[in-house]
Amino acid sequence: MTFSIKEMAKKARIASRQVAKLTASKKVEVLNSIADNMLKQTDKILAANKEDLEAGRQADLSEAMLDRLTLSEQSIGNIANAVRQIAAQDDPVGSIRDIRRQPSGIEVGKMRIPLGVVAMIYESRPNVTIDAAALCFKAGNAVVLRGGKEALHSNLALAECIHLALKSHGVDPNAVVVVPDPDRAIMNELMTLNQDIDLIIPRGGEGLIRFVSENSRIPVIQHYKGVCHLYVDKAADEVKALSLLMNGKTQRTGVCNSLETLLVHKDIAASFLPMAAAMFAEHKVRVHACENSIAYFDGAEPATEADWDTEYLAMEIAVRVVDSYDQAIEHLEQHSSGHTEVIATQDYSRAQQFIRDVNSAVVMANASSRFSDGGELGLGAEIGISTSKLHAYGPMGAESLTTEKFIVLGDGHIRQ
Repeated sequence: MTFSIKEMAKKARIASRQVAKLTASKKVEVLNSIADNMLKQTDKILAANKEDLEAGRQADLSEAMLDRLTLSEQSIGNIANAVRQIAAQDDPVGSIRDIRRQPSGIEVGKMRIPLGVVAMIYESRPNVTIDAAALCFKAGNAVVLRGGKEALHSNLALAECIHLALKSHGVDPNAVVVVPDPDRAIMNELMTLNQDIDLIIPRGGEGLIRFVSENSRIPVIQHYKGVCHLYVDKAADEVKALSLLMNGKTQRTGVCNSLETLLVHKDIAASFLPMAAAMFAEHKVRVHACENSIAYFDGAEPATEADWDTEYLAMEIAVRVVDSYDQAIEHLEQHSSGHTEVIATQDYSRAQQFIRDVNSAVVMANASSRFSDGGELGLGAEIGISTSKLHAYGPMGAESLTTEKFIVLGDGHIRQ
């Protein structure tokens, strides 16, 4: 039987009407069943993932892609725990705020409602299959999941855990659609189905996101590259700053919240950069350095203008010495991708100024960029990190997958 994404989207639209009406307790039961099923089927999921990894190595996928693709018993347990965290959160659907009486006598407020049908187009990362399904379901939406061919077996194994839970609780399994065919033509058709799909969220490389943004007939929330910065202020605690740098750059390089650029105030450069150089040498980090910092690093390459805009996703970093706080802010204004920026400083007023001045999706003072993650920020998981400001910005949890409608309460009121 030929797969039809158009028919699948129509079925998802129908299923979305049921999901929107589910009680909070029913959604909790389904989500906990998904987590249970993942743990019960760990061996089956790992076998499917092994098949994908072997094919990925044969296809010469990058180490960053393979890292994102890899599942383990521990990571499956972590994903299941994230689903339970999402289940335990307050249900955003139906919450009412700001009811106010107007001069006319009517009462006006706003109520949270589901978006309808969300489509995810993503590469590698099989965890997105579960995270997106759980968050969309919690928010009362149906979801169409189109993963990449490199994770197809893993995604289908995870989809089985979801569909078993939906069926066992009497929920239409079309509430979560995992596209079984990675053909590009299907993705292209998916982006035209604005009658049945309300929002598309692409997640993956910059090329994929730009392609979807430029070709979709459906509203798109973009998750562009994460060119994340650490600015080491002249009032920084150098030991703490080095810890932030090491964690942000070397703990896990192939993710969007890893550091890509280090900015150092000139007043602290002579003492801090040798420490950074020793750490980079230990971790074999390739350095692209400005003319004022290159002498501190053995084998560093002169930084080009392109380096300030590069998401390396590898043991690689750009380094620049800045003359002042204002020059650091100017650099961010020119080169930030809007993802995550960090300041290391013991000057409280400077930290507060940085938080006010910088308008990336996540702005941190004295904390690792690696905390820029939905799970770490209390969302349970994230469907993505939006770098566009409409209608969500930063890590997106269940509430970001809802919208609001106005509600009006009267007692026979008519407009005069």
